[in-house]
Amino acid sequence: MGTTPAPTATATHCPYCALQCAMTVTDALPEPVIAGRDFPTNRGGLCRKGWTSAALLGHAHRVATPLLRGPDGVHRPVEWEHALDLIAGQVTATRSSHGPDAVGVFGGGGLSNEKAYQLGKFARLALGTSRIDYNGRFCMSSAAAAGNRAFGLDRGLPFPLADLDTAHTVLLLGSNVAETMPPFIQHLQGARAAGGLIVVDPRRTATADFTADGAGLHLQPAPATDLVLLLGLCHLVIHEGLADTDFITGRTGGYPALARSVAPWWPERVQAVTGVPTGQLRETARLLAAGARRGGSYILSGRGVEQQVDGTDTATAAINLALLLGLPGSANSGYGTLTGQGNGQGGREHGQKADQLPGYRKITDPAARAHVARVWGVEPEAIPGPGLPAVELLASLGKPGGVRTFFIHGANVAVSAPNATEVVKGLRALDFLVVCDFFMSETAREAHLVLPVLQWAEEEGTMTNLEGRVLRRRAAVTPPAGARSELWIMAELARRLKAPSTFSADPQTVFTELRAASAGGLADYSGIDYALLDSGAAAYWPYPAGSTGTPRLFLEAFAHPDGRAVLTPVSPAPAPARDALFAGATLALTTGRLLEHYQSGTQTRRVPALADAAPHARLLIHPLAAHARGISDGGPVTIANARGTVRCTAELSTTIRPDTVFLPFHFAQEENANLLTSAAVDPISGMPGFKASSVTVTAGTAAPGTGALQEAS
Repeated sequence: MGTTPAPTATATHCPYCALQCAMTVTDALPEPVIAGRDFPTNRGGLCRKGWTSAALLGHAHRVATPLLRGPDGVHRPVEWEHALDLIAGQVTATRSSHGPDAVGVFGGGGLSNEKAYQLGKFARLALGTSRIDYNGRFCMSSAAAAGNRAFGLDRGLPFPLADLDTAHTVLLLGSNVAETMPPFIQHLQGARAAGGLIVVDPRRTATADFTADGAGLHLQPAPATDLVLLLGLCHLVIHEGLADTDFITGRTGGYPALARSVAPWWPERVQAVTGVPTGQLRETARLLAAGARRGGSYILSGRGVEQQVDGTDTATAAINLALLLGLPGSANSGYGTLTGQGNGQGGREHGQKADQLPGYRKITDPAARAHVARVWGVEPEAIPGPGLPAVELLASLGKPGGVRTFFIHGANVAVSAPNATEVVKGLRALDFLVVCDFFMSETAREAHLVLPVLQWAEEEGTMTNLEGRVLRRRAAVTPPAGARSELWIMAELARRLKAPSTFSADPQTVFTELRAASAGGLADYSGIDYALLDSGAAAYWPYPAGSTGTPRLFLEAFAHPDGRAVLTPVSPAPAPARDALFAGATLALTTGRLLEHYQSGTQTRRVPALADAAPHARLLIHPLAAHARGISDGGPVTIANARGTVRCTAELSTTIRPDTVFLPFHFAQEENANLLTSAAVDPISGMPGFKASSVTVTAGTAAPGTGALQEAS
């Protein structure tokens, strides 16, 4: 009689946010067992999502075979060979009738480095299209654009996260880390103890609560006024003599123009626009300057200030403030932005953005094109030029001259994209939609063909966390027999389409090619291999061959040719544009995450412990605003504007400004917050303005609740 093998514990990383907390997965019955693992970012801790992540492995509603939608709208199983042949035929027909750019690809910030890299190559060589972008356009694009123009390089945190531990002052702009990445909060304890934690958010969030009892400040500006707030802080730093003049002279350019640009933003004027008292403004500037002298000051930005139509300029103003104080490139101070998605950093470095090639190379740069073409074994002319950023790409679906056949990998645009009603119309207007997912997401339900792919604990690969540290993802459990790696899918389709170059299904082979393609680029991974990562070495990019990596960027020079950072003057939109948010009886809607859920909820709404804790969307509204509208706590409420209508329940709270309401974006159907958000974008980054929409709010009569998960039959 045989013995049962002992369960095996595999070291890997959490499938959710860019903190990439270390964990072990033990392959046990009836469900794999998750345990926290000691690692600098999480130090053994996990959030509620991480602890329950095994519930998704072997889930009853897992897609485990290709599903083809019939004329009656019902998805039915088909064999892989038939599915792949069907796709290849459709791509060939679309290209023949409408040209290669009628085929499009939408990627995701949760894809491994290997998949993100090969997806960009697949789009450009196998499909021959320029039409590729990804959901990181909704997440990090403004921060990336601001970082590139100020520093010449975008890496979310240009220093290890543990550097925050000893900081005296931390200014956290528009990020609720206590709920979005809870293990992060331990790195703020030093600033709390010093009374130097400053949180900027229109809500009094769980993170803002950490500033209570003398631990710091909570600044509560009106929505869409963050840029003005930061201009005012820059003004104070200059006019109160708090600037680091030696740093400005020695390591930056553009100071005179910047000083002139912030001169009109004196504290009283900033208070009138933002609602933040002048005393808080002055105390913030002084705390940051004092912290830089005593134990370190850090300025960190999140989506709250970046997901706006002036998000690039707002992030630039935050960088300007940091540069005036001499924080970037210091041994104990700095500026950084908090990457959101699990591989939001690596996912934007290696080719799934519309304007980039691997290694963070510009697709319009002839030298970059020549380098990548050599690695791929093609002529540079075979690589298409820049495509369309996400919002523009989605707007082209099914339109004349637009995309007719569309691939979606690791994204749920029917819920996550702005002005979601129009996006769904576009999906339905396509000739053919292929969705790769492991659940029937709201987007997958619109697909002609759904392909079942591997989950995080079923695959090998690498991820890059918010610090720019490359990590190993390891297979810990056996996948369903019918699921396939996206690398395999791309390789099989490339063969059918007679694509040039090679496409491998083996992650390590793909990573080896990625290393070569990235060599010499800003995001150089050429000195990293699986053996190095398996040894436990800390691998921060850039990591050229022969080096030991770069945990801390900019210590000697910034990435511009002259080695200097650039101070760029920016200015806010005219007052009428801001005032329009609050015209008449309207309120400003801002959106964000809940502790229990992640992104569009495709995964977390299927975890019973998480779904039970937060089954539906709730509108956070101030009691004064609610009373004026006859809205009761827990009662039905309708939120509307010209783009759509959301129905849910109200939650009355004094933690939000009376002129502002908050909706989480994890829910679907009539609870989908993105039915209300606009497709207007930042002109530089293409980032949608998720954080500031004008809405009317009324007491509702229809029973809410359809936004919870509904599995397709």
